[in-house]
Amino acid sequence: MMKKSDPNSKLIAENRRARFDYHIESDLEAGIVLQGSEVKSLRNGGSNIADSYASVEGGELWLINGYIAPYRQSNAWDSHEERRKRKLLVSKRELSRLWNATAREGMTIVPLRMYFNDRGMVKLALGIAKGKKLADKRETSAKRDWERQKARLLKQNG
Repeated sequence: MMKKSDPNSKLIAENRRARFDYHIESDLEAGIVLQGSEVKSLRNGGSNIADSYASVEGGELWLINGYIAPYRQSNAWDSHEERRKRKLLVSKRELSRLWNATAREGMTIVPLRMYFNDRGMVKLALGIAKGKKLADKRETSAKRDWERQKARLLKQNG
């Protein structure tokens, strides 16, 4: 008998461009503080984290420029702001590590994926990253093309 996939555990949004634009050094999982209409909108799949980033401000971690679509069934006064700053929940140790990485080492905190975990909570996978130069991006693209071509050749001759 096949096991049913958990309806709560699913991908909401993915930042596919992050791995192309940045060298991801390490990653971590953070919780996110949301309003009720935002969670309902995320269950409908209305989100985009491609243009967003995370920043340590005032001893707290914030998601900046993350888009969550307005929930159509909510009232106008009950609805949320689409691109507001959202607080991210991490431990003090992780927060200090992130602050050191951004302030001292010139790294960037990039959101990689937003998803519901197995308990139905919204989580954000963050990557501590260093920006790639144009030549590095070309190299990544050439490597990806070669892997694709190699797989195609092996499939044909297989």
